[in-house]
Amino acid sequence: MLHQPEIVPKPKDRGHIPNGLSVDIEDWFQVGAFENVIDPADWDSFQHRVEGNTDAVIALFAEADVKATFFILGWVAERYPALIRRIADAGHEVASHGWAHGRVFNMDAKAFAADISKTRAVLQDASGQQVTGYRAPSFSIDQRTPFAHQILAEHGYDYSSSVAPVVHDHYGWAEAPRFAYRPIADSPLIELPVTTVRLNGRNFAAGGGGFFRVFPYALSRWAINRVNSVDQEPAIFYFHPWEIDPDQPRVKAAPLKSRLRHYSRLEAMAGKLRRLTNDFSWDRIDTLAALRVPQ
Repeated sequence: MLHQPEIVPKPKDRGHIPNGLSVDIEDWFQVGAFENVIDPADWDSFQHRVEGNTDAVIALFAEADVKATFFILGWVAERYPALIRRIADAGHEVASHGWAHGRVFNMDAKAFAADISKTRAVLQDASGQQVTGYRAPSFSIDQRTPFAHQILAEHGYDYSSSVAPVVHDHYGWAEAPRFAYRPIADSPLIELPVTTVRLNGRNFAAGGGGFFRVFPYALSRWAINRVNSVDQEPAIFYFHPWEIDPDQPRVKAAPLKSRLRHYSRLEAMAGKLRRLTNDFSWDRIDTLAALRVPQ
């Protein structure tokens, strides 16, 4: 599958290329950090905060006059269809994040196909949009999932943004290309990996999430500027609505490392996002994917 990836050439003569802004829509209890201490069967018993937090994100984007892609769990869309419609009506892209945040490398091909089909149907019904983009929960498309890109292509997806070309204890495919490529021969499907910077022969995470939230804003600004100027590529940035919610419940049963990752610097996130949306040019991920299609 990825043994001979086809790197997608940079667009030519198309003017300024914006960076890709994305939000992974899941609630605070659905994250990978808590998957070993919270049973999905209990999710409906927890306080749901995803609707209010996502509305706050929509408002933040409206302030900055930017459009983004919302990768949404089918589980969330089934319970909050009006939220999905608000996202679409605000001009943002509605895309798939799978049904219930199950990692792709824990599925077989049949289960993965069922997962993306079920999710897409709910998202399209709620949004009125055609869903053409996908992001794997926890960037879990890697060398263990040789079927994943093929199935996405067979189901008519235009792009995936599911690969993290880094070494990480929860995910990562360090050998994958850092920028847009076609993972399937004779298929237009494009993979747009989350952004990394390369230093001393190693890739470092630089596309949002905990990296953006925990470290000083200047580091993220430097990294995105480097990708834009040195690599001459757009950055692919992501975050979650729960990251702007410092008042969310605490999961005391989770390991200390997981709690530190999840709760650190939540109070700073909204302010940093406002700086980010003002300092750079942003657009939906489907817009960036379309720019890589030969004209």
